[in-house]
Amino acid sequence: MKNSNKPLVFAGKEIAYLGLLVAAAVVGRTLFQPLPNVQPMTVIFLLVTIHLGLSRGLIVCLLSMLITNFYMGMGVWTIAQLISYAVVIFGMYLLSKSKLFMKKLYLQVIYSVFAGFAYGFVISWISVKLYGFPSFGAYYFQGVSFDALHAAGNGIFYLMLAPIFLRLFQHYYPNKDSEGH
Repeated sequence: MKNSNKPLVFAGKEIAYLGLLVAAAVVGRTLFQPLPNVQPMTVIFLLVTIHLGLSRGLIVCLLSMLITNFYMGMGVWTIAQLISYAVVIFGMYLLSKSKLFMKKLYLQVIYSVFAGFAYGFVISWISVKLYGFPSFGAYYFQGVSFDALHAAGNGIFYLMLAPIFLRLFQHYYPNKDSEGH
């Protein structure tokens, strides 16, 4: 199911399952809102992508971001957030093709940390273009400390959530060959 070329069709049970993953991401972002850029949302997107595939990772991301931004603040930055997450999710999808990457938790944690910085870089670049700021470097370096918090949070959340989500995915997809940790 993960990397199939079949058309994307969801059964009712899978829609409900994806809805629960969206809910987990939304609750995680909401609970950790007081901590700048520290949230389990990115890690949930990465785990969904690595175990359930690119399309499901993007669906969970899109719905989670729209739902949380409805009450945390919706604006043109939502587009930048979605594009930035899509880049990070696509990177995880490409890495999930590697058997070594799938077998080594520490490589996945390293990517999750990198993803915090990559997300910050992409969203900063888009924001500079979107808002017409004069200097990318100045804008980007103002936010590096927030990217570091995002990266550190990702590493910690990945270590905590990867085993839990792996068991959940194995339960829901029992016939799928587990490549995980």
